[in-house]
Amino acid sequence: MHDFTTLLIEVGALLLLLGLLSRLSRRFGLSPIPLYLLAGLAFGHGGLLPLDASEEFFAVGAEIGVILLLVMLGLEYSANELVGNLRSAAPAGLIDGVLNALPGAGFALLLGWDWVAALVLGGITWVSSSGVIAKVLADLGRVGNRETPVILSVLVIEDLAMALYLPLVTAVLAGTGLLGGGIALTVAVGTVLLVLVLAIRYGHLISAALSAKDPEALLLGVLGLTLLIAGIAASLQVSAAVGAFLVGIALSGPVAHHATELLSPLRDLFAAVFFVFFGLTTSPQDIPPVLLPALALAVVTMATKTLTGYLAARRVGIAEPGRWRTGLALVPRGEFSIVIAGLAVAAGSVEPRLAALAATYVLITVVTGPILARLPDFPWFKRWLRNRAAAQRPASIPIHD
Repeated sequence: MHDFTTLLIEVGALLLLLGLLSRLSRRFGLSPIPLYLLAGLAFGHGGLLPLDASEEFFAVGAEIGVILLLVMLGLEYSANELVGNLRSAAPAGLIDGVLNALPGAGFALLLGWDWVAALVLGGITWVSSSGVIAKVLADLGRVGNRETPVILSVLVIEDLAMALYLPLVTAVLAGTGLLGGGIALTVAVGTVLLVLVLAIRYGHLISAALSAKDPEALLLGVLGLTLLIAGIAASLQVSAAVGAFLVGIALSGPVAHHATELLSPLRDLFAAVFFVFFGLTTSPQDIPPVLLPALALAVVTMATKTLTGYLAARRVGIAEPGRWRTGLALVPRGEFSIVIAGLAVAAGSVEPRLAALAATYVLITVVTGPILARLPDFPWFKRWLRNRAAAQRPASIPIHD
């Protein structure tokens, strides 16, 4: 009874703190993710006030948080939209992977880490944060901008890539080697293709079985289906996160719309728990030794991500200001990077400094990303773009202000 009382006190106090931190971050137009990570660092192993009784609760909540993050991402797109985006944005996705995954993998090798750690760090530096970017676009009033579909296409390609990457890295971390990873990747590809085909042809039947008119039944049905498929996927070594993502893709129409509204509060709650738990499992004493490497890695990959967006926007004819808005908006890394690092920490078979490096890296990009996204709106940046455009015009053509 004493342990249960302590559990209630610890969970209640920490959730209350997270609510206050979220409100504080919104007031300054920032993402709450770095504050959640800092809260976890403060109350985790080696922190100011370690929470022992509630650690198991937050561990389970973190797993549910990952599942809800992924199913909500899946609900944003129909199977047809995903297939269409995959075809149109495939070149940009390839550039994105090369420019942002390779620096992370190469950096791990430069630090003397093994190829498994390089595979994990490459994934961490590759994927932008859909949640943070969506918030930034809404805050800056750019949702209707011409470059926004380019940003969303890059994010969709990354989401699909994660559906293939996560099973591969999970199998490798489990010690099955490249052969096991190849098998897991083959299974993942087959599963994704199967679900896409089923979603395109029979998705309306799945949605019809879940009534959008009864909120309680819809919430229980979608949540139950998501957890069930996530569990089955995990048992098949495909990754629970990928299973949840595919459930979201399969649902469509009013069911997907209402499910998004009903699941959003749960997603926000358990996602916060997930980020806190990652901080809880990272010792603050491990961060100072990796601060400079994390900063160097952040500088390099923020530049490569900006270049990715710039090239993707230029490819579809977006003007110079829109190219910069695209690139700078893609800078923040977040939920997927922490998910990948969390898988590595759970496996316990990779470089022990990886968790601290990932947490520090995400903190740097999430804090600086929204600030960098505002640069194209500053007068001095607009003047620089005008001068740059003027310098590129032929000398014989008069220049008018």
